[in-house]
Amino acid sequence: MSASGWSEPAEQEERRRQRTPWGVMALVLLTGLALIRNGSGDFDAGPPQPASAAAPDTRTGTGTGAAHAPSLPFSGADRVRIPSIRVDAPVMPVGLDADGWIGAPPSEDAGLAGWFTGAVSPGEQGTSVIVGHVDNRRGPAVFYGLGTLRKGNRIDVLRKDGRTAVFEVYGIEVFSKAHFPGDRVYGSKGTAELRLITCGGGFSKRHGYDGNLVVFARLVAVD
Repeated sequence: MSASGWSEPAEQEERRRQRTPWGVMALVLLTGLALIRNGSGDFDAGPPQPASAAAPDTRTGTGTGAAHAPSLPFSGADRVRIPSIRVDAPVMPVGLDADGWIGAPPSEDAGLAGWFTGAVSPGEQGTSVIVGHVDNRRGPAVFYGLGTLRKGNRIDVLRKDGRTAVFEVYGIEVFSKAHFPGDRVYGSKGTAELRLITCGGGFSKRHGYDGNLVVFARLVAVD
């Protein structure tokens, strides 16, 4: 179902139905994302990779000095905008498929992102998750440029309730799918945070991408 077809009560019902304990969901997300090949790998340059200086500062857990904004009540995601890399994409809800893997936007729709409804909504207290393809067989997709983000860049998530949750990037890192730190990526920090996730790292025809690129961000304002 498309994002535009959801009403607020239906979103709440879906969230209650699909909400999974974080320890279990982290494993599900890891496995599900590992199944998203996200493209053919037939492009000479490949997606940009983050610089080592972009990794989150694990000593503080935040990486930047901006103040946290108060968290918001539940409301589904409608669009994600990342001005620094010219992303302005519709967001559809994704959950778990019949096999228990995390869903993903259709690979043929390169400009579509997916909000995982088993986690909190963007702006709620906790860690929300938006996924997107890095490429497909026709070329770069919605999250192709995530690796060029820098600490301090802005991410806007437009919500169904008309509010915009404004997040600030505090880290970008690529993790091996074989050793994905689920608690670190998905665990709640006690405030409203956001993770953008796509495929990254090396690519092979047989196995696809061997890592996930993760953008760490936290809520700093509400418009």
